[in-house]
Amino acid sequence: MIPFEDIAWAREQHAATQRAISDLLEERLACPPAEIVSRMAAATGFAAMSYSALSSMQPAFDVVPFVEASRRHCVALRSEEGALQVVLANPFDGDLDDWLEARISEPFSCAVAHRNDLAAYLAREESSLRAVDSARAQMDEAAAAPQSGDEISLEAISASESVAVRLVNSTLFDAFRANASDIHLESAAEGLAIKYRIDGVLTSVERIPGSAVAEQVISRVKVMAELDIAERRVPQDGRFKARIKARDVDVRVSIMPSSFGEDAVLRILDRRSLAGEGASLTLEQLGFSAAILGELRKLATQPYGMLLVTGPTGSGKTTTVYGVISEVNKGLDKIVTIEDPVEYRLPGVLQIPVNEKKGLTFARGLRSILRHDPDRIMVGEIRDPETAEIAVQAALTGHLVYTTVHANNVYDVIGRFMHMGLDLYNFVSAVNGIVAQRLVRMSCKTCRSRGCSDCRGTGFRGRRAIGELLHMDDEMRELIVARAPVRRLKEAAQARGTRSLREAALDLVQSGETTLEEVNRVTFVA
Repeated sequence: MIPFEDIAWAREQHAATQRAISDLLEERLACPPAEIVSRMAAATGFAAMSYSALSSMQPAFDVVPFVEASRRHCVALRSEEGALQVVLANPFDGDLDDWLEARISEPFSCAVAHRNDLAAYLAREESSLRAVDSARAQMDEAAAAPQSGDEISLEAISASESVAVRLVNSTLFDAFRANASDIHLESAAEGLAIKYRIDGVLTSVERIPGSAVAEQVISRVKVMAELDIAERRVPQDGRFKARIKARDVDVRVSIMPSSFGEDAVLRILDRRSLAGEGASLTLEQLGFSAAILGELRKLATQPYGMLLVTGPTGSGKTTTVYGVISEVNKGLDKIVTIEDPVEYRLPGVLQIPVNEKKGLTFARGLRSILRHDPDRIMVGEIRDPETAEIAVQAALTGHLVYTTVHANNVYDVIGRFMHMGLDLYNFVSAVNGIVAQRLVRMSCKTCRSRGCSDCRGTGFRGRRAIGELLHMDDEMRELIVARAPVRRLKEAAQARGTRSLREAALDLVQSGETTLEEVNRVTFVA
């Protein structure tokens, strides 16, 4: 129980400061969250609700809308039997009691939860709610085209007359707030499936019934990306700009025909999220081991040659290259990049965006860069033999080239360039080192993988990079030119201290920083 005099004191403080009585009591009693919830429940006669109990129930946003739930720090829930229960963060709020009694016409019971648990639950439910609210209404047939870089906010979403516009914009807004890297819009026989990729894992958000919904949403995305809405038989790629929460966000769009119409994947590129607001990106922020960091810095400061960073899509390759450039950018060298698109603005660096519609490809841009007297060059990605050949020649003629390529490990990169038809001798002469990397989700420090309010019930919070680094010395060059088998290359590399991605990931398991299941998800199990 809570002593009456403490409650009386909290009410007096509330009248003077307008702070929540529950917060004042928690500070005065100085007890942990679970205990203050239990004591408030005992004082009011309500049930105590933990985060795990909250997570097991479905929200009733038709009873208490999400906006009101967030503002008033409460949520209405329904049990499997249909019973209604309202969970409160501050059970001493008389105004809230009056509001609930006036709004809810059916019988309900009350429970108490900690404000952090309630906030985490609402954050988890937020994205699906807005998609549901936008999709349940009848879809308009026409989708008005927005101006590039339009502000996407809760107010703008609510003010839009087109339901299709509201659905797409609310999905973008929710995905941005959830730190999603990709939005998947999948057409199915029964309607539209919305999924987010968060921390590398694809999460289902909502399924919207009605085949017309899928068609109109995809058309809306095409209009935003300036694609051909009449063409539905071939893939299309485009991009558009938006402004969300005072940030300029680039969205890269890929449209793919499917059995039930078309699917879309929207890649969210938030330039300022790489290093944080107003911060400078450094290699330490990526989370590599000390050994990898030391070697990476050596390779990044060589007078000429090529540093290759490899890994699958979403493994953090571009962020690593940005970190390298940020550290070596002392204002003494001319640094030029060519990227598709420019994801993060680097002060003092000439950054060139690829524009294939206008004929500015990686290869053409790289040729022009070499005439611009650069010292260091970043090529966002090597995709074709022509770009690879020019990058190698640049590295052989006195430039330091940073670039990325898609491959599974440091040894697969060699085969990738061989298949491009490059001269092996020139390639190995140009390359100083190859880094393969993955991003591993880290166990939540609060709950250690069980799921809590801090990690939104996932058990993981944040990611860090693991790396596999191959230093290209004379013996390794000779083996590659002689086309030695991969087994021989691995043996030679391991003799020089190269550790595999799997070994680097297992180190994190042994230190308790992640789980074996997460390691198995991102690295190859031999």
